[in-house]
Formats: sequence, structure tokens, C-alpha cells
Amino acid sequence: MNISNVDEITSLYRRLIDAWNNGDAKGMAELFTEQGIQIGFDGSKMVGRKEILSHLTSIFEKHPTAPFVTKEKDVRVIGTDTAIVQAIAGMIPPGKTDIEPAVNALQTLVTVNKDGNWKVELFQNTPAQFHGRPELVEQMTDELRQVMK
Repeated sequence: MNISNVDEITSLYRRLIDAWNNGDAKGMAELFTEQGIQIGFDGSKMVGRKEILSHLTSIFEKHPTAPFVTKEKDVRVIGTDTAIVQAIAGMIPPGKTDIEPAVNALQTLVTVNKDGNWKVELFQNTPAQFHGRPELVEQMTDELRQVMK
């Protein structure tokens, strides 16, 4: 895989995050493959663009959502048409100016190249609680705060 593919893959991840941050359910759903999967922070699982669109539309219409602050940690290429992006994420609650550590997350994005276009096959947002290791939560939060500067 060449560097332009890595750029395309990281661009896909950034567009997904931007769509969330802008409350753009349609924009998010369109980034997925036809049967793509999204697993939310609370464990909600949506399969397919239509279900993802419906679920996200409901969220964006009913709740003020917190924007993500993210940092890509790794892009791992698997074959010629598949890659995994690993990132860390924090959220700034509405009306606040700083990250809320209790909702830090590890994000995994599995991408596939379909007819020359990179699409999301799986996006999973997993709570980064680090039970019994508060120093790891603090370390992650500090790392994300550096992105905000």
C-alpha cells in the first residue's frame, strides 16, 4: 500500500469524525459500505447505512451531542483493500471547554476499498475506562488536550 492510500484512509476517518461533530447523520451513514456496522459507546449496534442513518438522525435530533477530539494512533494495512485505523477520542460536553475524561474512548475503524473508494466496514467506539488505573485515563486525556492546542 502506498502513502496516498494511507492518506485516503485517514481522510475517511477524519470525515467520519467531522460528520459526527457537525451532527450530520446522512454524511456519516454515506461513509459506510452498504452493510457496514457501527457500534456505539453504549454498545448499540447498527448494521447498514439505512439503520445507521435512522439511529444517528434520532440521536442528533433529540440530544445535544458532544464533539470528539481525536488522535490517530495507528493505521494498519491488511492486504491491498483493507485497513484498520486505531485512534483515541475524548469529548467536550455541550457548554464546556474541556474534555470529559469519563467518556474517553478507543476507536477502531475497519476500512475496505470498494471500486476505488475507501468505505467504513466497521466503526467501534469503546469506552476507555481503564478500571483501577486512573493514571491511564489521565494520560489519555492529557494526550487529547495536546490536540486541542
